[in-house]
Amino acid sequence: MLLVITLAEVGGAQSYVAALLPALAGRFDVSVAAHGMGPLREAAATTGAHFIPLRHVRRAINPWRDLAGLVELARVLRRERPDIVHASSSKAGVLGRLAALLAGVPIRIFTAHGWAFGARSGVTSRFYRLADRLMRPLTSQTICVSERELAAGVEAHTCDPERTVVIRNAVDVEAWPVATGERPRPLVVSVGRLKAPKDFPTLVRALGLLPEGTFEGLIVGDGPDRRVVQRQLVGHGLSDVVRLAGERHDVPEILAAADVFVLSSRSEGLPVSVLEAMAAGLPVVASDVGGVSELVLDGETGLLVPAGDAPALTRALAWLLEDRARRQRLGDAARARVVRDFSLEAFRQAHLELYRRELATRGLPAPAPAP
Repeated sequence: MLLVITLAEVGGAQSYVAALLPALAGRFDVSVAAHGMGPLREAAATTGAHFIPLRHVRRAINPWRDLAGLVELARVLRRERPDIVHASSSKAGVLGRLAALLAGVPIRIFTAHGWAFGARSGVTSRFYRLADRLMRPLTSQTICVSERELAAGVEAHTCDPERTVVIRNAVDVEAWPVATGERPRPLVVSVGRLKAPKDFPTLVRALGLLPEGTFEGLIVGDGPDRRVVQRQLVGHGLSDVVRLAGERHDVPEILAAADVFVLSSRSEGLPVSVLEAMAAGLPVVASDVGGVSELVLDGETGLLVPAGDAPALTRALAWLLEDRARRQRLGDAARARVVRDFSLEAFRQAHLELYRRELATRGLPAPAPAP
C-alpha cells in the first residue's frame, strides 16, 4: 500500500495519515510518499513505514512541475507495485490517481479533506473542479470526512455516490490533557497555517473589538501570511495582547493552558484542530463551514458563526469570556462528544474494512480482521 500526500508538513491531512499508520503496520507493507520535511516523516519511521521523498509534487499549480510530479509518482508506483494507492490532499489526489492508473494499480482511493474547488475561487477553483471530475471514473472509492463534503462532491459531480463513503476524522483523546482554565485572564488560542482558507484577518478584527484587558491571545502556526497577520495585530493595537507563536510541537500543553479555542476559516472539511481542542475540553468558536457543524454543536459544545463575520465572532467570544462556568460546561460537553462519537479505533477500523472490501472485490489477498 502506498499513501500519497502532497506535503509532509504540519496539517490536518498529515494528521489523518499519521493516525492511520499504526493500524496499517503489521497488516500491510506500507510506504508514504510526500514532499518536504515535517512530522509525517517521523510518524512513518515510528510505525516502520517506508518514507519516499517526492521532489516535484508541490501545492502550487505549475504545469511543467506537475507533469514532472506525475512522471515521478508513476515511476515510484511501478517500482513499489502496490495493490492500493490511497491519496490525500488536492494535488496528490489528482496526480496520485492518474499515476496509479498509468502504473496499473488496481485500487485507487482518494480522501477529500475538503474539496479544493470550495476552498479556492476563480480559475483555480474551476481547475480543481474539472480535475476532480476527470478523476472520478478513475477512483475506486472516495472518502469524505463529513456529510456536508459528501453532499458538495455529489452536487459538483466530483465523486460517485455509489463509490463514496463518509469516515469522519478522529483523535486520540488520551493524548490530550484536559484544560484547567485557571489563568487570571482567559487565553484564546487558534491553531492553523497562516494562509487562506484560514482566515486570521477576520480573527484579528474580532479580537480587536473585544474590551481591553478581557483576554490574552495565542496564534499557533506559520505560513506565508505571517507578516500580514503581524501588521494587522499592530494596526488593531493587539501586538502586546496576541502572540504569534509559530509552529510548535507542544500543542497539547498549549491547549491545556487555554480557555477558548477559535477557528475562523473560510473553508474546512472536518478540522482536526477542532477535534483536538474538544479533546482538550475547550469550548470552540468556529466558522460554520464544511463539516464543522458535525463537530461543534451550537450552544452545547461551542458556538458557530458565519464565515468572515468579525462582529459575530466577537459576540461569540465575549459570551464565553465573560463566564468561566459557561466555558467549563461547554468544554466538558465537547470532550464527552469526542469520546463518544470520534473514536480513533472506529476511524481506523472503518478504513481497514474499506481496504478489505476493495481487495476482496478484486480477488486480492487481504489482512485478517483484528481479533
